Amino acid sequence: MTVTAIPTAIADPRVAPEIVSSVFYGAAVSTSLALLVAETVGGEPRITWGNEGAMHLLGYALEDLRDLPVAHLLPSLRGGELKLLLRRERTARMNLPFRTASGVFTECVVLCTPTPTGRMWNLRIVSADNEQERALRATADVHERRFATLTERSPVPTLLSEQGMRLAHVNDAFCSLVGLQSEQLLGTGWMACIHPDDLDGVIEQVAVVLGGGDGEAQARLLQRDGGERRTVIRFAHLFTPGVGAGFVASIEDITERLAFETRLAHQANHDPLTGLPNRTLLAEHVAARFVRGQAGLACLFLDLDNFKVVNDSLGHAAGDELLVEVADRLRAVVRPGDLVARFGGDEFVVVCEDVDEDDAVTLAERIGAALAEPVRLGGVDVRPHASVGVTVQADEHACADDLIRDCDIAMYQAKDGGKGRITVLDHHARAQARDKLRLVADLRDAIERRDIALQYQPIFATADGISTAVESLARWQHAERGPISPTTFVPLAEESGLIGALGSLVLDETCRQLAEWDRLLGADAPRRANVNVSALQLDANLLPLVVAALSGHGLAPGRLSIEITESALMKDPDSARTVLQQLRDLGVQLAIDDFGTGYSSLAYLRHLPVDCLKVDRSFVAEIAEGHTEITTAVIALAGSLGLSTVAEGVETPELAAELTRLGATYLQGFGLAVPMSGAGAAAWYAQRASPPGSAVPGPRAPLP
Repeated sequence: MTVTAIPTAIADPRVAPEIVSSVFYGAAVSTSLALLVAETVGGEPRITWGNEGAMHLLGYALEDLRDLPVAHLLPSLRGGELKLLLRRERTARMNLPFRTASGVFTECVVLCTPTPTGRMWNLRIVSADNEQERALRATADVHERRFATLTERSPVPTLLSEQGMRLAHVNDAFCSLVGLQSEQLLGTGWMACIHPDDLDGVIEQVAVVLGGGDGEAQARLLQRDGGERRTVIRFAHLFTPGVGAGFVASIEDITERLAFETRLAHQANHDPLTGLPNRTLLAEHVAARFVRGQAGLACLFLDLDNFKVVNDSLGHAAGDELLVEVADRLRAVVRPGDLVARFGGDEFVVVCEDVDEDDAVTLAERIGAALAEPVRLGGVDVRPHASVGVTVQADEHACADDLIRDCDIAMYQAKDGGKGRITVLDHHARAQARDKLRLVADLRDAIERRDIALQYQPIFATADGISTAVESLARWQHAERGPISPTTFVPLAEESGLIGALGSLVLDETCRQLAEWDRLLGADAPRRANVNVSALQLDANLLPLVVAALSGHGLAPGRLSIEITESALMKDPDSARTVLQQLRDLGVQLAIDDFGTGYSSLAYLRHLPVDCLKVDRSFVAEIAEGHTEITTAVIALAGSLGLSTVAEGVETPELAAELTRLGATYLQGFGLAVPMSGAGAAAWYAQRASPPGSAVPGPRAPLP
């Protein structure tokens, strides 16, 4: 069965005007048929016409009936009940007392039918003359009202078939949903409301239900105004004795829910600022098109150059505006079918199919030219440029993630070569980058398993040659690669976001070891441990981290000295000063590491709350060549500011003697003591324990 249109009127437009005129004349002059026409006039339903039968039954002249309020004829109906009679969706039937012209009430059955336009109602009035008829009518009316209470005024659209596909009843909610009157829907008229593509599925479910089961179908309902509603129709079997099998169906309008779910799905897979697919959808898109061993799939990874300058100088709103403009330009310049995604921040990825390396580079050049056109932000013309990495699928790509990862690596190769460049993946550099990624993963595992070991190098006072402090030094013994230098894994931790976890481990383990030495050595244990802190740790999180490490092992703040490189302090001096002051107020000592290598402002140094300057080993090494000027200047500067000094890299007794002569407060180096494990340091300090009043410098520490 196919249905192509929704009926808009019951009347057959092909009926000859003469017949219509004859029927109307018969109804108008009939005395056995009482008819009234009501219309809303001035917001109130009023009688606008009546035939001879109505005038005879009610005793009104035609001119008296016209403009008479319906409520005057039916005073037993309150406002809400009158609306039940004068419905726009369907015919209503009630047993009501009518007020006649003489004021006497006569019991009547009223059939009220709305016109197709919904602006007028035809009221057919039948007199209930005898008691039996009144009782039957009253019983029928009670059942009608009960059914109206249960279904017709229910907000759930409901259909009732007593036999087969033909409807015996639809409620007002369904009429409102499709915008039609019940008379247009009864029988098989309701099937015209179902989208033709969904009708077969609905019929199949009805057939199942008529056989005794339950059914459910999703279907689009067509509305009179041309709209569509997506619904779920749930059918239940109904059997009427003497009639046959039918069904009751309830309709759930899921249009808004599906639209909301669609919006949620879009938000989950698209960037809210630019509307582009996000990283999740990008991965799915590439994975769906990736076939191992085939070629032709390419990824272009773009990173905007100097985007931070726009944010810092013009504000984040201007930065967002620039990102939206870049997204629009990318959409406009790529081919139909190419995917443009926002990878994150100021990074974008373009995915294209059926291309070779030359095609991908040509597209990257077009993109670069399109982006370079000026855009006005905050009254300033900005010309965006991007570093672009290009990767075309090759045999070594085992999966879609490999392709995306390689175009990311190619982009970094482009940045390393200079901004605004297009770089095709260098496979040798790719191998190095992948090796670096593996090393990052291994470092993360090592931190989580606490496989990063600490060694402790004693620091000696020049005044008496005794060591009462150590510096904690992180060491990583890789299971396959052997020892990894801190100059390798510390920068790696900073780049990969692991420096916080690494720093926390070093602080906690150092405090644990200090507490262990206290238990083993008592008063002969080192009184202080120096811990190096990265520039990336110099924020509001550092103080709570230090407090947690100290309190966790029952140590006083003075047992720690935090070492921060000069270059780290100079990145943001004001912020650094705030963090250092918090640590100083806590009671932790502070030292500037590698002093003299960071080109710091000496005027600013005077305001930093630090206790010690560590003379870099490069300056100490120059003393052996007779160049003492820088070391002398640093020691003198520290003395003038009331700070102590630690000279690093002391390799020989001669260097120790000269540094002592120059006025260094402390010495540290392999010529005095090598870094040791916690247990080794405990044995070393225990061996050098001496009676009170004596000073016994350890071996390899011939201090004057």
